Amino acid sequence: MTTRLGGGSAHGFALIDILFVCGILGILSTLAMPRLLLARQSAGAASAIGSMRTISSAQLTFALTCGGGFYAPNLTTLGVPPPSSDTPFISPNLSSADTIDNSGYLITMTGTAFAGSPDSCNGRPAGETAQGFKAGADPLEATNSRYFAVNSNGQIWEDTTSLFPVMPEVGEPPSGQLLSR
Repeated sequence: MTTRLGGGSAHGFALIDILFVCGILGILSTLAMPRLLLARQSAGAASAIGSMRTISSAQLTFALTCGGGFYAPNLTTLGVPPPSSDTPFISPNLSSADTIDNSGYLITMTGTAFAGSPDSCNGRPAGETAQGFKAGADPLEATNSRYFAVNSNGQIWEDTTSLFPVMPEVGEPPSGQLLSR
């Protein structure tokens, strides 16, 4: 409680009290911000790894059930369900375009068309499916240095630079670290 010049008392906060509280909140938020950014990057990386697993699984299912042993050449092909089902191979959030922005990562997948491949059950004509594929997840933030990729081997790789340009459709990339088998 503060005493006034006239002898009464004032109720509430003095300006110095409010400035002190704002200063403390500023210091606490400054200390918490780097941890918050790291948590956001970790969540994005976990989502990117999940996307790589989903694409790899969807490609295997496509090859075994619809592609005659061949892989889809892009994400949008995996988004087309076979005629006997209403369910596509991957969800619409991964198959809305051939390159998508998902949780702070740019997800891309390609497969080189093979002239001898048969037509697929979901509408791909003969010669457009692939013998292998590669998919990559590159972060959109410059401060994030976790890049991921997977190919028809089903192994997810991580590196500090983009793996997608150097990832072969089959086999190991020239750099990176294996995350899972």
